[in-house]
Amino acid sequence: MARGKDSLSAGEARRIALAAQGLAGPRPQGAPGRAQLLKTLDRLGVVQIDSVNVVSRTHYLPFFSRLGAYPRELLDQTAWGRPKRLAEYWCHEAALLPAARHPLFRWRMEDARAGIGTWRGVARFLRERRDLVDRALEEVRARGPISAAELELGEKRQGGWWGWSDAKRALECLFWAGELTTATRRATFERVYGLPEMVLPRSVLDAPTPPREEAQRQLIALAARAMGVAGELDLKVYFRMPVEGFKARLAELVEAGTLLPVTVKGWRGPAYLDPAARHPRRAGGQALLSPFDNLIWFRDRTERLFGLRYRIGIYTPAHKREHGYYVLPFLEGEAVTARVDLKADRKAGVLLVQAAHAEPGATPETPARLATELRLMAGWLGLSDVVVQPRGGLAEALAAEL
Repeated sequence: MARGKDSLSAGEARRIALAAQGLAGPRPQGAPGRAQLLKTLDRLGVVQIDSVNVVSRTHYLPFFSRLGAYPRELLDQTAWGRPKRLAEYWCHEAALLPAARHPLFRWRMEDARAGIGTWRGVARFLRERRDLVDRALEEVRARGPISAAELELGEKRQGGWWGWSDAKRALECLFWAGELTTATRRATFERVYGLPEMVLPRSVLDAPTPPREEAQRQLIALAARAMGVAGELDLKVYFRMPVEGFKARLAELVEAGTLLPVTVKGWRGPAYLDPAARHPRRAGGQALLSPFDNLIWFRDRTERLFGLRYRIGIYTPAHKREHGYYVLPFLEGEAVTARVDLKADRKAGVLLVQAAHAEPGATPETPARLATELRLMAGWLGLSDVVVQPRGGLAEALAAEL
């Protein structure tokens, strides 16, 4: 941004956001390795975890969108193998983050123990079921990392809290409170809980605990770097910042020059620019985006950036779904030009396009570019073909390309 300029057009803001997210240009050449995986996570700050496996569990997809067909087992090894490079915590939602940033969330672990804000239920369980919680913690100390299914404590599955057993509730509360962490994940995606001192790198364990205000400033700055340019609510949502103290932290970052206040044409309210953000003249990448991808997980921001009203169908009754069940937007250059409802039919060995819809920004090249992306995804998932069902206005053209 030119010196003294304090406003951005909607197009400039969109290109800055795409560059910050690693989606403004072509993917790296060659086979992606661990270094590129870690660099991508460092850029994003956090990657959301979700168990839905219709296409692929979502934490694999942001790396595919930015790197292409990387080895999926590489993420498993990096996240849940040794040495442990990544950690899990409740950052945006359940998420992976660089292990070195785990200490930035110790204030949230303290809140969970104290029952501050949204953590009242956790603190109540820790307090009212202390005997059960202590027994769960002792079992992990004695036996090493274990899953909830291996912990014979309390009542089994029941209503409330997603039908969790007492053992699962105890382990999850200890996880949120920072007294346990994820040691590994099994093939079924089952979380295995371990003591932080037995799981996390010594450098992480020995890192000093930053004061709450400093940790929150760092997280807001990381969110700004990941988004390039962002509204106030964008910055708050990225790492789920609490309301109390947020505006003060924001003002402190502006005063320090860590954030630059700007206006963006068409955006309501002030925006904030990362001083180191790239300002590309154009964006020419392409990618299929997970419903939980960092670029689009905050739907209000998605609409501001792309004019796209997007809602994930898995939480919507079938008769109310407009575009399908598990719909991935297709980013083409600077626009979202299509949406595809995808399913990995592993038994048949095909990537099934259950519906394909064009968006207003679609071009004559959209079917061919989308077909290329779908073939790449199918090969990455170990599927031999892409099959398009005749649903949606783009289906016929897409089927012809495939």
